[in-house]
Amino acid sequence: MTAQHVDSTDLWAGLPALDEPPAPVWEDPVPLAGPRKLAPFPTASLPGWLREFVAAVAEETQTPVDLAGCIALSVLATAAGGRAVVQVRGHWREPTNLYVVVSLPPANRKSAVFGLLTDPLYEAEQQLRTLTQPAIVEAEMTARLAKEAADKATAKAASASADERDELVSTAIALAQTAESVSVPAKPQLLADDTTAETVTSRMAEQGGRISVMSAEGDIFDIIAGRYSGKPNMGVFLKGHAGDRLKVDRQTREEYIEHPALTMGLCVQPQVLDDIGRQDGFKGRGLLGRFLYSVPESLVGRRKIEPDPIPEQVMETYRRHVLDLTLFLAEWTDPALIQLTPEAVAALKAFQARVEPMLEARGGIMGQIGDWGGKLVGATARMAALLHLAEHLTKGHMVPVAEATMRDAIALAEYFISHSLAAFDLMGADRIVERARTVLEVLHNHGWREVSKRDLMVKLSRSEFRTANDLDPVLALLEDHGYMRAQAVQRTGGRGRPPSPRYLIHPRLTDPTA
Repeated sequence: MTAQHVDSTDLWAGLPALDEPPAPVWEDPVPLAGPRKLAPFPTASLPGWLREFVAAVAEETQTPVDLAGCIALSVLATAAGGRAVVQVRGHWREPTNLYVVVSLPPANRKSAVFGLLTDPLYEAEQQLRTLTQPAIVEAEMTARLAKEAADKATAKAASASADERDELVSTAIALAQTAESVSVPAKPQLLADDTTAETVTSRMAEQGGRISVMSAEGDIFDIIAGRYSGKPNMGVFLKGHAGDRLKVDRQTREEYIEHPALTMGLCVQPQVLDDIGRQDGFKGRGLLGRFLYSVPESLVGRRKIEPDPIPEQVMETYRRHVLDLTLFLAEWTDPALIQLTPEAVAALKAFQARVEPMLEARGGIMGQIGDWGGKLVGATARMAALLHLAEHLTKGHMVPVAEATMRDAIALAEYFISHSLAAFDLMGADRIVERARTVLEVLHNHGWREVSKRDLMVKLSRSEFRTANDLDPVLALLEDHGYMRAQAVQRTGGRGRPPSPRYLIHPRLTDPTA
C-alpha cells in the first residue's frame, strides 16, 4: 500500500476555527483642552452707579471693561478691607479684602484706568489726614513735653544727694512711663504702591491692620520673590489675605496685627505671569491661589480714535459714593458685620455644591488648581459683601445681603473661574497638557499600536521629561481622555528590573479613518 501525501491544511478543513482575541473597541478620544474660551466681564453684576462708571472708563480709555471692572472691585475692597466682615454661616466669617490681578500687554492705558478708579481713594486719604491732623499735633506735643519732663527729672535725680535720690528716681521713673505711654497716631494711609514686605507689614500695623497695594505694574511680584532680600518673603501676603494673626519680632522692630487685611489690585503684563510660573519660590506656598485673575483680550489695533468721554455726572456720582463709603467705614474700629439672608446663604451653598466636583484632581476642570478653587466660595462671599456695601453705602451693616446680590457675586466668580484657568495656563499649571501633546505627537510619528513606558522615554526629550515619574501624570491624562490603555504587567517572578508598563494606543493616532 503506497503512502499518500496529505496537505496539512486539509487536516484542519473540517475542524472549527479557533477564536482569535477580539480587537479592542475604542471610543472617540476626548480632545485635550485647547485655548480657553474666556467669559465676558459681567458688568450687570455691579451696582448701577459703579456699572455706569466702569463702562464709561472703558469707553473713554478704549480698554477692556474687565480692567476697570476688576480695579473697581479692588477699590471697594480698599474702602471696606479691615473695616467689614461677612458672616457666611456658623463660625465661618470672611474679611472683605481681595487680591485681584489683570494681565494685559503694554500700550493698554493701564495707568489711566488706575488713575480714574483710584482718585477718590486718594481724596479720601487726604480728607482723613485733614480730620486727624489736630489730634496728631496734640499727641506729638504731649509726647514731646512728657519726654522733656522725664529727661529733666532723670537729670535732677542723677545729681541729687543720697537722701533725696530715692524720691526723685521714683518721680523720674513715673514720668518716663507716662512719656512712653503717649501714642502718636500715624497719618492715615489707604494706598501703597512700590513697597516691600517689611513696609507693607509696618503700614498695616500703623493703619489699624489694613493697607492696599494698587499698581499698574507687576513689580510687587519681583519684590515678593526676593528682589531685595534674595529669597521669597510671602508671610505678610499670605496672612494679609486670610486675616491670620501676624506678629513680627525682630531686633529692629516688634509689630503685632490681630486681623491683618491687605488688598491688592494689580495689572501686569502676560510675561509676568509666565515668569511667576517658572519661579520655584511661588509654587506650593499658596500665594497664587489667593488672587482673582483676569486675562482680557487687548483692544490695541481696534480702538476708536474719538471715543465718548466720561459723563461728568457719572464721574461725580462715582467719586461721591467711593468717598462716602470709605470715610464711613474708616470710623469703625470693630469691623462692621455684614449678614446674609437665608436665600443668599442657600444660593451660596448651591454654588459650593457646583464648585466641589470641579476640584476633583482627575477630571475636574479646576483639578490642576485646587488651591485656587478651594478659596473660590470664600471669595464669592467677600464679593457679595462688597457689592452689598456699594449698593447701600453707609447702611450696609443694617440690612442683610439679598439673594440677588449673591447671584451677582456668583456671576463674577464664574467669570474668574474662566479667566483664572487661562492665567494658570500662562503660569504653567497646565503644563501636563502641553507635555501630553508632545507625547501624542511622538506616538503619531512612530505609528505605534502598542508601546512600553521605557520605549517611550527613549524617544522623548530629557529636558522635558527628566525622569519616568515626569511621564506618569501625562500618561494618566491620556488614559483619561481615551488615547491609550494600560495593560496588566506580566511579572516573571525573576530578579532584575521589573517589566516596563505597556500601553495600547488608539488606532486613530495612526489612521484618522479608524
